[in-house]
Amino acid sequence: MAKKAAKKAAPKTAPKTSAPAKRAKAEDQSSNLYEGMVPVARLKDKDTYRHIVSILVDNEAGVLARVIGMIAGRGYNIESLTVCEVDRERGLSRINLATLGTHQIIEQVKAQLGRLVPVHVVRDLTDDGPSVARELALVKVGGVGDKRVEALRIGDIFRANVVDSSTQSFVFEVVGTTEKVDAFIELMKPLGLVEVSRTGVAAIARGAAGIEKK
Repeated sequence: MAKKAAKKAAPKTAPKTSAPAKRAKAEDQSSNLYEGMVPVARLKDKDTYRHIVSILVDNEAGVLARVIGMIAGRGYNIESLTVCEVDRERGLSRINLATLGTHQIIEQVKAQLGRLVPVHVVRDLTDDGPSVARELALVKVGGVGDKRVEALRIGDIFRANVVDSSTQSFVFEVVGTTEKVDAFIELMKPLGLVEVSRTGVAAIARGAAGIEKK
């Protein structure tokens, strides 16, 4: 009898990815020195947006000056800035700043901030996902008669608290989004706006994750 040659099953190999496909996949993302990978489509967006950036830093002398100096030294404007200690045991402070720029500019700012030794975390709350942002303003309004009554009526609509009052003026405390505070101030101008003091934006991401674990 003729012996039948045993047929060996050919080993299965993973399908090869063509070179053009590899290049296309690589071109879909661009490396970022601080965050890792950023979609190229976002970086190519030339529109300017208002971004709120949160930075966790060591609570020590000179840190705020270094952060502001780095941003201002590269021509980036800071619309508002808030800073306060948030973890006394670890000696950490949180900086919230609002600035205008394209997605690419903000990624550059984040990368450069990440190189500073006192900086632990940098997050763009605008791009990273849903967040909550609030601002407090003290608004002094002077006026009597009908204008005074109208200012108090508008203050009630905006849920602004009167924290100081005299026969000639009063001070409102208004809390809300930047847009709400701007709208309130605009309505107070024809009613006797005297001066404004604002805290700047304080913001935090929605969800259970903290700034260091996102």
